[in-house]
Amino acid sequence: MTLALYAHPFSSYSQKVLVAHYENAVPFEYRNLEDPAHARQLQALWPMKRFPVLVDDGRTVLEASTIIEYVQLRHPGPVPLLPADPLQAVEVRMLDRFFDNYVSTPQQKVVFDALCAEGDRDPHGVDQARRMLETSYAWLEQHLADGRPWAAGADFSLADCAAAPFLFYADWTHPIPSGHARVHAYRARLLARPSMRRAVDEARPYRSYFPLGAPDRD
Repeated sequence: MTLALYAHPFSSYSQKVLVAHYENAVPFEYRNLEDPAHARQLQALWPMKRFPVLVDDGRTVLEASTIIEYVQLRHPGPVPLLPADPLQAVEVRMLDRFFDNYVSTPQQKVVFDALCAEGDRDPHGVDQARRMLETSYAWLEQHLADGRPWAAGADFSLADCAAAPFLFYADWTHPIPSGHARVHAYRARLLARPSMRRAVDEARPYRSYFPLGAPDRD
């Protein structure tokens, strides 16, 4: 088996895949994109230059959710990140899309706007993104009301691989309100998971990259 993952330690979507890999002790070559040679290889593989990208014996796999599903099929480990039951798997995928589209996307809008020159910024779009995060936090607070420990129920899944880095950075970007106790507790459980703890520690040297100023916590 020759798995190569093009990723950056500080990237939330890279961390999503890394958490899945670490959960199942998947052996892989980590092609850190801080290395210019790896960045050039990525561009040759995928002209969009978005990451993570996985290469498995010449097969290129794009997009974090797809990479996780692919590895689960081709190189399964002890932690099944997608349930065998098709309907339960649909719920996991639905929640994965929730964290991608309604937590990560608005969070990244705020961050990317901060990287723009003053004249290119989009205050209205940033305000909309912050409101979406507030709505997402409120929805998630209700979703967790049944006492479930993980997004889709009793078992850690693909959805939690998404939630871990996305809530990690979202709380830095637009803090989760103190009244959302269940969301705070869920984020804490995610950060206590050894796979996510490892990803966070690997990203620690790059915290200066965060344009809003990384808080002195986590």
